[in-house]
Amino acid sequence: MKIRKKRLLNNYLLQLLIVISIIILVNIISSFLFTRFDLTNEKRYTLSKSTQELLKNVDDIVYFRVFLDGEFPAGFKRLKRETKELLNEFRAYNKNIEYEFINPSASENTQERNDTYQLLMEQGLSPTNLQVKTKSGMDQQVIFPGALVSYRDNELPVELLDAQFNVPPETALNNSIQNLEFKFAEVINNLIKRIKPKVAFIEGHGELDDQETYDISLTLQDNYIVDRVTINGQISALVNRLLVDSAKMEYKIIPTYSAIIIAKPDSILSPKDKFIIDQYIMYGGKVLWLIDPVFASMDSIQSQENTVSMENNVDLQTQLFTYGAKINNDLILDLSAMLIPIRTGQVGGQAQIDFFPWYYFPLITSTSQHPITKNLNAIKTQFVSSLDTTSVKGVKKTILLRTSDYSKVEPVPSLISLQLLREEPEMIQYSGPPRPIAVLLEGRFKSDFRNRLPQSILNDKEIGFKELSVPTSMIVVTDGDIIKNQFHIPQGYPLPLGFDQFTRETFGNKEFILNAMNYLTDGSDLISLRSREMKLRLLDKTKISSNRILWQLINLFAPILIVIFAGILVVWLRKRKYTR
Repeated sequence: MKIRKKRLLNNYLLQLLIVISIIILVNIISSFLFTRFDLTNEKRYTLSKSTQELLKNVDDIVYFRVFLDGEFPAGFKRLKRETKELLNEFRAYNKNIEYEFINPSASENTQERNDTYQLLMEQGLSPTNLQVKTKSGMDQQVIFPGALVSYRDNELPVELLDAQFNVPPETALNNSIQNLEFKFAEVINNLIKRIKPKVAFIEGHGELDDQETYDISLTLQDNYIVDRVTINGQISALVNRLLVDSAKMEYKIIPTYSAIIIAKPDSILSPKDKFIIDQYIMYGGKVLWLIDPVFASMDSIQSQENTVSMENNVDLQTQLFTYGAKINNDLILDLSAMLIPIRTGQVGGQAQIDFFPWYYFPLITSTSQHPITKNLNAIKTQFVSSLDTTSVKGVKKTILLRTSDYSKVEPVPSLISLQLLREEPEMIQYSGPPRPIAVLLEGRFKSDFRNRLPQSILNDKEIGFKELSVPTSMIVVTDGDIIKNQFHIPQGYPLPLGFDQFTRETFGNKEFILNAMNYLTDGSDLISLRSREMKLRLLDKTKISSNRILWQLINLFAPILIVIFAGILVVWLRKRKYTR
C-alpha cells in the first residue's frame, strides 16, 4: 500500500515537473517568436498590415495621454476599455508606445477644473456634456473623450468620440470604436513623418479666400505644408522641371504639390491655367475639385425674399467630362435639409426666430462603404448640383456622396423664393432617386488638350506635354461651400468648419475634407482602416421587455445550477475512479 502511494506521489510530481517545464519552454520560445491569436469573428484584435508596418518605424517614445478616466456611463466605459486594449495591442508590436489614462475632472477645486478644461480645449480637444444618474438625481458631467499624443517635440490631439447626426448613441459609439485604430495609426504617422507633404489652394479665379477656408487650412497644417498659389499662366506654378540631360535637353517633371484644392471658382479659368492643371494631373498630381456649376445666393433672398439661380460658367465642365465626371447645371432640393432661422414675428419687443428646413441646403448622410465617407456625420451643403459619370476607359468611378431618397432636381435658371417655407411639399415631387454629388475618380486620365495643342507646345521639350497620365486620382464635388467655414455673428471671426452657429450643431464637413485629402495624398493603405467593421451585438429590447421576469430568473439561477451540476459531476467521477 505504501509503495503504491509512493508511486502515485512520484507520478504526480513528475506530471507537475513536466507541466512547469512546458510553461517555461513556451515562455522562452514566445520571448523570441511573437504570436497572437484572435478568435473573434471580425478579427477586432488583429492589427492591419499597414498599422504593423507603421509601428515598425517608431524609433522613439510615442506617449498617449487619454482623458477617459473617472466614473462614466457603461458606453464610455466600453470606449475606455477598447482604447486601452488597442493601445496594449500597439505596445505588443512596439515597446515605444506608452500611455496613461487621466481624469481631467479629478480636482475638487472648481477653478482648477475649469483651468484644465480650458487648457484641453486650447490643445484641440472638445468637451462632451453627460447626464449622469446619481443618488440625488441627475447630474451634469463634463468629459473630454480624446487623447493628446506626443512624439519628441511634437504633440497632436485625437478625438475618440464621433458624434453623428440622427444616429443612435450605441451605433455612434460603435462607429467610434471601429475608427480607433485608424485614428491612432494616423496620428502616429503624422507625428513620425520627417517631411510633411505639400498641398495648395488655387487662387486667382474667385476661389474661396484664406478667411473663408481658415479653419480647414489651420487643421491641414497639422499634417501638411499648406500654400496658396496663383497659377497666372506660369508653367512652374504646379510642377518642377528638372534638367537631367543638357545635351538632349531632357527634363524630369514632378508635381510640386501632393494635392491641390480648387474651391468654388466664380470666373472662367484661362486656357493656359487649365492646361497647367491638366499637365499637373498627367504627371501624377491629385486634385480636390469643389465646383459650383450654379450661382445662387442667400444674400439676395434675405433682402427680397427671392432670387434667380443662374449658370456659373467657369469653363471646367468639358475638362472634367474628359476625366470622367459630368457636372449638371441644376439645383437639388431635398426634404432632408438644413434648418435655417427665419424671423416670424415680434414678442415683447424681441424678434421671434423659428427654424425651417430649407430644401436647397441638403443634409447628406453617407451610405457609401468607401473609407473616405464611411461612418461620417451628416454633411451640410448649400445650393448643390447633381453629377453623372462618363465612360472613360481606365478610370474607376466611386460615388462618395448622394442626396436622400426624397429629393428632386430643379433646372437652371429658376426662381428661388422663401415662399417655399410656407408650403407643404408635394411628396410625389420629392420621390428621388438619390442624386450623386461627389465622385472619386482613379486611374490613368487622358489629357483634355491631347487633340488641340499647338505644334509649338508639342515641340517644346521644356513643357514636356503628356497625353496620358500616370496612375493618379481626383475627387469632384458639386458644392464649393462644403469647405467654407461660417463667421461668428456679430464678432466676425472664423468658426470651425462644419459648425452651424444657428442650430449649434456640428456636421461632418471637416472630416470629409480631411479624409479626402488623406486618401489623395497618402493612398488607400492607412485610410482603409476606416473600412473595418465591428458588429454591434445588442440585446433585443422588445424580448427583454415582454419576458423580463423570465430573463431575470435565468440570469439568477442558471449560474447556480451550472455550478451545482459541475460539483455533482466531479464528485461522481472521483467516486467512480477510486471505487475501482
